[in-house]
Amino acid sequence: MRGTTVLPGTPGPEPQPGALPMHRLEVPLPNAMPFAIGTFDTIGPMSRAAFPHRHTFYEIVHVTGGTGAHVVDLSRWRLRPPHLCVIAPGQVHHWEDAAGLEGSVVLFTEDFLLDHPGDRELLRRLAERPWRDLDEQTHARTARLIADLDDEYRRGAAGFATVLRALLHILVVRTARLPEPAPPPPLTRPGAVAQEFLRLVARNEPALWSAAACADRIGVSGGYLAEAVKAATGRTPGRLIREARTHEAKRLLARTDLTVRQVADRAGFSDPAYFCRFFRRETGVSPGDFRRGGDVHGDIHHDHRLRSIVRPEPSA
Repeated sequence: MRGTTVLPGTPGPEPQPGALPMHRLEVPLPNAMPFAIGTFDTIGPMSRAAFPHRHTFYEIVHVTGGTGAHVVDLSRWRLRPPHLCVIAPGQVHHWEDAAGLEGSVVLFTEDFLLDHPGDRELLRRLAERPWRDLDEQTHARTARLIADLDDEYRRGAAGFATVLRALLHILVVRTARLPEPAPPPPLTRPGAVAQEFLRLVARNEPALWSAAACADRIGVSGGYLAEAVKAATGRTPGRLIREARTHEAKRLLARTDLTVRQVADRAGFSDPAYFCRFFRRETGVSPGDFRRGGDVHGDIHHDHRLRSIVRPEPSA
């Protein structure tokens, strides 16, 4: 699909006001194979992003360890590994309070399904109820299949692209055979308030970077918002807003040529000196040191593309 993949380093478009970040799959050549596989660590921090976002590609996640929760659309699935999860292009998801997250991530666009076009319908159905608990036998079989996918991808031997498509087809079909999960309980009123607060903060609008402004937009008191957010996330609204502003400042410093004064303004600070003190307090380094590489590989959540290297298919 046009626009689902980009060359490494291609700037991502800024989301429109109120829109969520849209991540695309990075590949090294215009005609490179739109597929990648790796662990959460090798794919990179965006594979466990803690803010709501969408993809232009499919993602199949095999979770083998960790705690926290995975939120897909409006459903919250608590981690009790092993699990398998399918996320379709356009779905909103994020990881919530995830710690010790382990497992494999398989990424691909619709273009990669050319040998098995019927898999599109299977994947669409799977994404409607994306979370699958795995028993011991199914987990072991899934782990072997994903290991075969990873090995084939890393070796890149002759004909590996067709083998990858065949293995992926098997993974999709076998996943579709698994029993559908019971739907998660609907969000309580405090849970819905907390979810709406997180959605507002993810919009990166300076006008909403205060707990009072968010409470007013949602239509609840500041005290109710604080209680709801604390119960749902374990953190205060103020703490989450500070994290969001820090992430946005990191993104701008690492991905743009804006001056520190301009970054401060974009992050909602009218006083650049105060912004510098805030940034140092939150990150341990100054904005200038961060830009020069002091923490450039830190957790920059608000990038607009997934940095995943995909090898090209061998020429005939």
